[in-house]
Amino acid sequence: MGSDPVPSRRSELTGPPLERAVWHPSPNFGLRRDGLTPTLVVIHYTAMKDARAALERLCDPESVVSAHYLIGVDGQMWQMVAETMRAWHAGAGNWHGQDDINSRSIGIELDNAGTHPFSEPQMAALERLLSDILIRWGIAPDGVIGHSDMAPGRKCDPGPRFDWTRLARRGLARDCRTGAAAPETGEFQALAQSCGFTADVPEEALLEAVRLRLRPWARGPLEHGDMAALAGFSGGS
Repeated sequence: MGSDPVPSRRSELTGPPLERAVWHPSPNFGLRRDGLTPTLVVIHYTAMKDARAALERLCDPESVVSAHYLIGVDGQMWQMVAETMRAWHAGAGNWHGQDDINSRSIGIELDNAGTHPFSEPQMAALERLLSDILIRWGIAPDGVIGHSDMAPGRKCDPGPRFDWTRLARRGLARDCRTGAAAPETGEFQALAQSCGFTADVPEEALLEAVRLRLRPWARGPLEHGDMAALAGFSGGS
């Protein structure tokens, strides 16, 4: 997260909201560091009572958290931070060897506890938003990731019920090719890192993150299926 200094000329920095979103500005943002622009989109779930509760927290200066967008279960969308600004949604983590994900990304919160499927109106709204963002910033589908991808062991959202396959079929996330040859399990960490999972975490946390993205039903020790899924993910870009 972090507590960046809030720019004083806020009206010039927030900019107009996305046309389909309700503008509900959060004070919790700052300038993107080192001249960075968005190359990633990080998807979260709120794990709160409802969208209104999440909106209040994301706009509470004492919470020191925010996101660029929030989408409710009915597809209602709020924009809290301008895309040009650095929202405080990702926290510590790493993806493809890069840190300060907040400065490199746009954060989208989905009203969901992580224990049930994401609604059709919500997914449809997310798809429209993602399509706009990827075009606007020239971000490849590979740049759409989950919070758990870049923060293994610390975060588990958007969770096992999120439909990554649906996004991939629409060209809005990296696809995972089936039938890929699986390397030996001893190569797990190197293969996971080549796919982007570069956070410095124990293998157990790394496996959990990989499974959340690719095999959320899997349990137990590392197995052949995990390696085959990673090999397919590596070749799916």
